[in-house]
Amino acid sequence: MAPRRPPALRRVPRRRGTLRWQARDLLLLAVGLLAALAWDVSGADLAFSAWAGGARGFPLREHWLLARVLHDGGRVAAGTALALLAMTAAWRPARGPTRREHLGWLAVALLALLLVPLLKRASQTSCPWDLLPFGGAWPYVGHWQVGVADGGPGHCFPSGHAVTGWAFLATGFLWRPWRPRLAGALFAAVAVAGSAFALAQVLRGAHFVSHTLWSAWLCLAVAVTAEPWLRPRDGGLPPCRDEADDRPEGRPPNPGCIAGAMGADAADARPARGWRRIDRAQRHPIPEPASCDGSLQCRSER
Repeated sequence: MAPRRPPALRRVPRRRGTLRWQARDLLLLAVGLLAALAWDVSGADLAFSAWAGGARGFPLREHWLLARVLHDGGRVAAGTALALLAMTAAWRPARGPTRREHLGWLAVALLALLLVPLLKRASQTSCPWDLLPFGGAWPYVGHWQVGVADGGPGHCFPSGHAVTGWAFLATGFLWRPWRPRLAGALFAAVAVAGSAFALAQVLRGAHFVSHTLWSAWLCLAVAVTAEPWLRPRDGGLPPCRDEADDRPEGRPPNPGCIAGAMGADAADARPARGWRRIDRAQRHPIPEPASCDGSLQCRSER
């Protein structure tokens, strides 16, 4: 009968990658800011919306895919994602972020979902379908012309619907110290969802492209600002217990305790690259012969 494979040890979050991640986050934030400003300066909003619509309005405004699936369905998807995030905070997986991290990043997602609509309510910028170039009744006024109203209903900048996708950048930041590959997949899924929701609203005439760009940037800014306060504490390891504990037979000891027994230097160098697992040979060392007489059998055993 084959020996039972020992249970896997708990994964621990990376520490040395924190500064590199933080530098990349700040760089991405700066590049996104420059890209949004460059788009505003270029005046490409009117050109892109003129491609999607015209003096008779936007022909795709009530298209079922844009209006029902990507708009109405996007709201349902955002509510479902929030519920799942709350459930994982209440029922925390054994191998992953702590409840504090789950609740913190849930709060970040909620903050992003609330911040952009609040800014939108204070805006005097009207939506493209309300403007004269696209069959509306009001002239176009740029959203940076503070204090100048176009006379229309306003409350259209930045895009509130795009936030239902971009707000969940928080899920990628939540899992990044623990499972970078999963975090990368979450970042990619959020980017696809946010871009799809944004494009749907632009094609329907509900927003200009710049409205969606600033929504995405604001969500990223909220997450990057919160990250230093929500990163894992003490490497995410559980506290050490005494060696004479009631651990079931065959269960490996706490990896944090093993690292501590090897010394503080070894513990600090623990997450040198990627996930760290205690070497199996260290857990189950192979005894070496006490002496060897030089025979072929003895040398092969060594």
